[in-house]
Amino acid sequence: MAETTKNAEADTGAGTRADTRAGAAADTAASGLGAAGSQLSTAPDESAPLPGLGVIGWARWFWRQLTSMRVALLLLFLLSLGSIPGSLIPQTGVDPMAVEEFRAENETLAPLYDKLGLFHVYSSVWFSAIYILLFISLIGCIVPRTWQFAGQLRGRPPAGPSRLTRLPAYTTWRTSAAPEEVLDAAHRTLRRRRFRAWRGGDTAAAEKGYLREAGNLVFHIALIVMLIAFAAGSLWKAEGGKLIVKGDGFTNTLPQYDDFRAASLYDTDELTPFGFRLDDFEATFERGGPQNGTPRTFRADVTHWKGADGAETKGSIEVNHPLEVDGTKVYLIGYGYAPVVTVKDGQGDIAYRGPVPFLPQDTNNTSVGVIKVPDARDKDGEKTQLGFQGRFLPTFALDEVRGPHSTFPALDYPVLSINAFMGSLGVDAGIPQNVYQLDTRKMKQFKENGDLYRKFLRPGETVQLPDGQGSLTFDRVEEWASFQISSQPGKGWALGGAVAALLGLAASLFIQRRRVWVRARPAADGSGTVVEMAALGRSESARLPEELADLAVALRETAPPAPEPDGDTAAGTPDGDTAAGTPAEETAAGEPAGDDREKPDPDGPAEGARA
Repeated sequence: MAETTKNAEADTGAGTRADTRAGAAADTAASGLGAAGSQLSTAPDESAPLPGLGVIGWARWFWRQLTSMRVALLLLFLLSLGSIPGSLIPQTGVDPMAVEEFRAENETLAPLYDKLGLFHVYSSVWFSAIYILLFISLIGCIVPRTWQFAGQLRGRPPAGPSRLTRLPAYTTWRTSAAPEEVLDAAHRTLRRRRFRAWRGGDTAAAEKGYLREAGNLVFHIALIVMLIAFAAGSLWKAEGGKLIVKGDGFTNTLPQYDDFRAASLYDTDELTPFGFRLDDFEATFERGGPQNGTPRTFRADVTHWKGADGAETKGSIEVNHPLEVDGTKVYLIGYGYAPVVTVKDGQGDIAYRGPVPFLPQDTNNTSVGVIKVPDARDKDGEKTQLGFQGRFLPTFALDEVRGPHSTFPALDYPVLSINAFMGSLGVDAGIPQNVYQLDTRKMKQFKENGDLYRKFLRPGETVQLPDGQGSLTFDRVEEWASFQISSQPGKGWALGGAVAALLGLAASLFIQRRRVWVRARPAADGSGTVVEMAALGRSESARLPEELADLAVALRETAPPAPEPDGDTAAGTPDGDTAAGTPAEETAAGEPAGDDREKPDPDGPAEGARA
């Protein structure tokens, strides 16, 4: 035993020494051969520099990344994320007054928001960059897929694999009908089921579900249409507001607007020539119950016309039902009350007469407003100015806790409360003023018996100002309505794109693309024809075996199963996997012929496909 171990160790040592000598000899030979000897090694040359991509290579890499689905989804997410500040932070193009209030209340954040463009998110550089990159990404994704899809529509369905038994849905049977008859019947059956069918050799091939890819393309194209529509609307839109008292009118010219905002590419000379007059306004409210005071009806009856000499047409404007004239829409956005007053100065002359719109402050239409009388004279005949601060209460009520207030938004018991001032209104300074605010810095409030002057008036009542400085009469109450006049091209395209996107998404989710093959060959024993049917879906679907079974039932009307011949039937199998003539009951559609059956890649070329 010891001798055997010694012999083994001796052999091992000798082999190691021999390998060492051989390696040394090889190294010596390689070093002797120089550069030629180094090429005998199979190891990669680490000293060789890697080739650079170059400008074109980097451009291709960037384009592939930009047009990938991953980057498109990332850009879409960034676009939605970037829209959040536009909803939470006041925007200059929507409400400039709110932006100024935000600046005053947030002096630290406002400069940072200005640098980031958060007060005009949708026109900022970073939002536009995301917008444009997403636009390019979608186009780069759609164009090649559209050409590929067009090629699929022009081409014929692919030929089936040589071994249909490998497909996930499969059935076979023997029939006495001739192969040509079976294939003709299969072709007709598939065409009736709206398959794109093609017949060649001993196989009929068909494919269905092209609307899945079409829906996918429609979805992406609809996104592009929506992006273009939104871009057009942002660049060429214009909108403004106008408050109109009942009986007054509006002409679509720039001086007529209370406020007007236009996009960068909009030309104010292109305002649609039209006008309208507010004939009547109707507002109804719920009376009684838990929803007491809830608005029920808002309708403005108007007379509108096109151009300077257009015929007048009656119409109505309701919430979400605007008046549309040549692409310009007039929306009803608010309403309120305008007390009609007559103000006489200290000389007894009428210094002001007309309606004064008051702005609602709560759901019961408690409203505030001011009356400015710039052309008045005092009792001595000297020129002066009068001002009144007022509160209008449609349904007046008074209690110790709340004081004067309104209990219902309708005109059940209207009362006007006023405070009076005399002095300089500041309108002669040339500085724009808010028509709904009174600057009292250079005015003196009237007093009566040592108390501040304050009066409550019902319609038809008159109050005298102290010291004979004039009077104010509350004549009646009119209603006013505020309108938004908007011209925004692309809204129809945006709506159409949104609908098309939903339809395309539904088609891409619920329509399945599948292929069916029918093969008919004479049986190996010469008795009848062996029919094979198989189906393959581009995605997993439990309905695929059911659809194949329905097709098999329809085909058996022309090629009914024949009885099995006596003897060994294995010889009639077309490819040797399944016994020829096996009835469909024994090989159920959708059940694999064996546990090791492979499922071919539906996106790759079918096995045995013809060129």
